[in-house]
Amino acid sequence: MLLIPIKSLLGIICYCIASAALLQRLLSGDTHGISKQLSRWFGFAGVAFHAFVLASRLFTALGINLSFTDALSTAAWLMALLLLITSLKNPVENMGIGVYPFAAITLELQYLFPSQHIIIAFSAESSLASKPLEIHILISFIAYSLCALAAMHAILLAIQDRYIRNKRPGGFIRTLPPLQTMETLLFRILIAGFVLLSFSLLSGIIFLEDIFAQHLAHKTVFSIVAWLVFGILLWGRWRFGWRGQTAIYWTLSGFFFLMLAYFGSKLVLEIILHRV
Repeated sequence: MLLIPIKSLLGIICYCIASAALLQRLLSGDTHGISKQLSRWFGFAGVAFHAFVLASRLFTALGINLSFTDALSTAAWLMALLLLITSLKNPVENMGIGVYPFAAITLELQYLFPSQHIIIAFSAESSLASKPLEIHILISFIAYSLCALAAMHAILLAIQDRYIRNKRPGGFIRTLPPLQTMETLLFRILIAGFVLLSFSLLSGIIFLEDIFAQHLAHKTVFSIVAWLVFGILLWGRWRFGWRGQTAIYWTLSGFFFLMLAYFGSKLVLEIILHRV
């Protein structure tokens, strides 16, 4: 008897191979080997198996299930998918060394801690009325995933900056684009994430009857704080040319508040308080 469903197991294996290929590339400083393509192929395979798992977990007979572990897995899947799509034209594939293991862990967590939290019940009467909420949820998850990618990119940028400051440009640093290009990519991701986060907050105001009810108050407050942090950072970049450590700190601070907004409340309500 398998300890984990076969689709989840295959997804985990593919993610691990993709991550291992990237790790080998980083450690060897290989910029032209097969490791890059290997990580991409297995990354897409992992995303495909992950999608099959999510389809069976999210869409149930009762409605759309979005428990803590399922929401975490959905965010990880979106991060992996967005990373792979972005890497087709931008040199961001090295972030997969953090994204792919995270996605693999969430697949395991879905199996170890199964639960249900029906956010949209299926019925003939509610199918049309639930569409705006589904749109809001989709925009929110994509916004979160992009901001998470920006945070990982900021961490990679911080490591690169430290290596260069210590005059150690060799090793895995050779596989990264120039520092200025890395900063440009960071702000491109941030702009996309900020725009979608803005739409997420706006759609929440329009579509939800009371965004400060039903345990949504702290989520709304933390989301607004994150939006302000990212907005100030982008304004500072445009007005004062903020970059380097300043951009890194503001990016990680904004993502911290966003992480509290999206998953802090679900962790407390569904896992901690539920088990007390």
